[in-house]
Amino acid sequence: MDSILVWLNGLIWSNALIALCLGAGLWFSFRTRFMQVRGFIEMTRLTFTGQSSDAGVSSFQALSMSMAGRIGIGNIAGVATAIAFGGPGSVFWMWVMGFLGASTSYIESSLAQIYKEKDNEGRYRGGPAYYIEKGLGQKWYAWLFALATLLAAGLLMPGVQANAIADSVTNACQGNLCGSLDGSFLGMDARTALKLGIGLVVALLLAVIIFGGVKRIAMFAEVVVPFMAIGYILTAVVVMVLNYDFLPEMFRIIFSSAFGVHAGFGAMLGLAVEWGVKRGIYANEAGQGTGPHAAAAAEVSHPAKQGYVQAWAIYFDTMLVCTATAFLILATGMYNVVLPEGQVIYEALPGVQAGSGFAQAGIESVLPGWGAGFVAIALFFFAFTTIMAYYYMAETNLTYLNGHRTRPWATLLLRIAILSMVVFGAVRTADMAWTLGDIGVGMMAWLNIIAILLLQKPALLALRDYEAQKKAGLDPQFDPLKLGIRNADFWVNRKR
Repeated sequence: MDSILVWLNGLIWSNALIALCLGAGLWFSFRTRFMQVRGFIEMTRLTFTGQSSDAGVSSFQALSMSMAGRIGIGNIAGVATAIAFGGPGSVFWMWVMGFLGASTSYIESSLAQIYKEKDNEGRYRGGPAYYIEKGLGQKWYAWLFALATLLAAGLLMPGVQANAIADSVTNACQGNLCGSLDGSFLGMDARTALKLGIGLVVALLLAVIIFGGVKRIAMFAEVVVPFMAIGYILTAVVVMVLNYDFLPEMFRIIFSSAFGVHAGFGAMLGLAVEWGVKRGIYANEAGQGTGPHAAAAAEVSHPAKQGYVQAWAIYFDTMLVCTATAFLILATGMYNVVLPEGQVIYEALPGVQAGSGFAQAGIESVLPGWGAGFVAIALFFFAFTTIMAYYYMAETNLTYLNGHRTRPWATLLLRIAILSMVVFGAVRTADMAWTLGDIGVGMMAWLNIIAILLLQKPALLALRDYEAQKKAGLDPQFDPLKLGIRNADFWVNRKR
């Protein structure tokens, strides 16, 4: 079974998907005339404005919900994995993916706003399934995406986050609070028993949030996400200041290995691109189709507003949070690099598996006694809020599949399934958890990127309309009929 999943993961994450992600980001950057550069000030302004309503959340709450999904273990363990298998040069390609991905995020998030609707309880719902059906007119394709997202966000991806929480807490605990973890408990080895207990606690906390509905998810994310991200970035800054003498060499290694000219990592150019893009997408989720679900929930007067906000989210995720992890690891030299055939290129942490242990060792090297515990806490919040966001995405696609029928039993089954996968994922091996997560991400990315490439025109029309109204000194208001956009029923009815 494991070999089949590894084969499937390799098939999904072929070079074709890597090229598609980079190509789409570059194409959308040209088509939007690099709005991620021209509109940076407007992005920042819109991020902290807007109000919520009974039907929708504020722009900042929608940003926090999407950031809850974006800022997860991909920002810690994912960055470490990219460095381990792609070398330091993978960090540069993560930056490239972040820059290009901002325009991709604008397109998909604006489309989610254009084609959003209200569910039976009067809440805004939207995302790829909605804009595929209404914009492309392909209901079978929309159903395929919704089913894939239910599988990915409800079953495959939560286990990765839960596994990382369990591993990081166990590593922090071992040798400190919990001793050696060499014994047994209830017929299980002590380490597995501890992971099971952690999984049960995480599942219980998650249940408190998701049974409270969308508003509770939004309010929790609004408070926790900015706090956890800023605290993590500040810690990375402290580590870099304490290792300031190595910073020039760190940047030299990143850029030289990114282009295959570094003496030690030069042969890894292809791997640097592959792992940089792969983990870049996993971390910032641009083009994956996850961000649009939260974007559709925002209360705005024009779809482009949320498109701008979600483009800014990519910058924050990749350029700040992912970069913080990369610098924690590279500035301290606490990492390993291994070729696919097993040849070790660089080894500073013998026996340490690629993942959060790199970041823990990096902090520990300059702040003894802080590394393991701090990263475990940061990773807990990162991963927990991501699982919470996954539930919201899965619930939105379940709502789409239900149509206007109310099926409380289906929602209950989804909640039980995601809670079960949290417990299951906590005790699985990290390799298997990552394989399942990568399959989920890859399925969604293939389906969504093809869809937005086919359906980019309404988002581009919305951008031009927004810019024209701003130039005229107006607070932009959206009228899809004026722009020739069909099936944007929510906005048409709102104008009446």
